[in-house]
Amino acid sequence: MEFKMERPGLLKEGDRVTVTEGILPSNYYYTIDPSLAMSGNFPFRERMLEREGVVTEVIENARGFYVRARFGEV
Repeated sequence: MEFKMERPGLLKEGDRVTVTEGILPSNYYYTIDPSLAMSGNFPFRERMLEREGVVTEVIENARGFYVRARFGEV
């Protein structure tokens, strides 16, 4: 899963993370605690059941900083 991070250095590869689920009228979104990065919106049918994961990659590009994390087999 990919998350948008607003500032560099908040997370690094290998960090263990927990997420909080937010609910919108027709979607879910996820925030890496404590408000370090936020996911895009996911339809109800794609709800994530795992809440703990590991950062697999931190990416910097022209659009900002992105964190990829793996959930499930942690």
